[in-house]
Amino acid sequence: MQRTFLCLVAGLWLGCGRAGAGTANNGATTGTSGSGGDSMSQGNGTTSTGTGGNGSSASSTGAGTGTGGGAGGGAQPTGAPLVYVGGHEGIYVFRLDDADGALSAVQGPLDAEMNPTFLAVDPARQRLFAVNELSEVDGEMSGAVSAFRIHPQAGTLELINRVSSKGQGPAHLSTDRSGRFVLVANYGGGTAAVLPVGQEGALGQAASEVSFGRRTRSHHAVTDPANGFAFVTNLGSNAIAQLTFDAETGRMEPNDPPALSFSAGTAPRHLEFHPNGRFAYVINESADSITTLSYDPSRGTLSALDTVSTLPDGVSGEENACAEIQVSPSGKFVYGSNRGHDSIAIFAVDPERGTLTPAGHASTRGKTPRHFQIAKTGKLLLVANQDSGNIVAFHVDEATGALEPTGRVTEVPEPTYVGIVAELGR
Repeated sequence: MQRTFLCLVAGLWLGCGRAGAGTANNGATTGTSGSGGDSMSQGNGTTSTGTGGNGSSASSTGAGTGTGGGAGGGAQPTGAPLVYVGGHEGIYVFRLDDADGALSAVQGPLDAEMNPTFLAVDPARQRLFAVNELSEVDGEMSGAVSAFRIHPQAGTLELINRVSSKGQGPAHLSTDRSGRFVLVANYGGGTAAVLPVGQEGALGQAASEVSFGRRTRSHHAVTDPANGFAFVTNLGSNAIAQLTFDAETGRMEPNDPPALSFSAGTAPRHLEFHPNGRFAYVINESADSITTLSYDPSRGTLSALDTVSTLPDGVSGEENACAEIQVSPSGKFVYGSNRGHDSIAIFAVDPERGTLTPAGHASTRGKTPRHFQIAKTGKLLLVANQDSGNIVAFHVDEATGALEPTGRVTEVPEPTYVGIVAELGR
């Protein structure tokens, strides 16, 4: 069975095909602004292709170079939604045409040498945080987390500081519901840490850290909707750690029971709560499945209800590994990505029981969909296809959950995260 997306060799984190050491920088970034418009000539731009309303090919755009890279296309107004893309080659910033998913380059690549593979934006949309998926930073056997300031009009990023993630190979991160803390899961180190966010957005040293053992391969950390409990998915130990979370201090402690266990070979990867707070869903990387979980908000505990395959009937999972999971803003549908089958699996949600019924699959029009995101409007979905190097846009049928390609494809080197941020200041 080929499972080459995440690996450990000789006890060192190699992350999804890349490893290395980096240097932390606690100061704000400086640099010159990239020129607008013709940034494709820089040799590291992006290209947006597709079919316009009159049947003609859409224009190409490029990402500006430098810390303050300028807009490559300038087609979208300043107030349009933003899209932030993370990956092995750096962070890119785009403006989004939310009618069809066309992207206009604004800035990037940023922080490429630090391997910023997963991003998170705070609830106030003022700060962006990135994992630095590394084995060693400044001589410490750990990865890092970087904090960026989001320009309130342009949406461009400026580095604030960078701190230790308290474990090798950080895979995912999220903010708590208040935005006062960042939770990071360290795949290589088998740990999770809580980092406080200062008033100016700078990250402080860890307020809390929990070790599950190096072989547990911690992948995702998230708080519950009420911000009183935290959960960490551990692929290697086939379990979801259950912890109490103090929203005032950022302290995490094992809950009772401390974990929800799954059968061997399941590899729970990423957890998502339903908008009603009664259910959660976990996508299982190795088992090619999604498990519906009942949630007890008073105790902060999960229990498994049902599991469904992410693959169509008759399709082998030998060459497949699941990645991302999302619940539609309406709560009517759940989506999960298949790397190998290269599809988004679509499920209808039973409103009473929370369980899932298969509702189809959509090709991602690319290879290895490591991440995707649904816009808050529920009408658009963007997929980051890591190995084909593109972001593909889909219209979402809000009645059936079906996905239809809009024709917009944007080339970005090795994208591993794509995030849609609503218009700033709204």
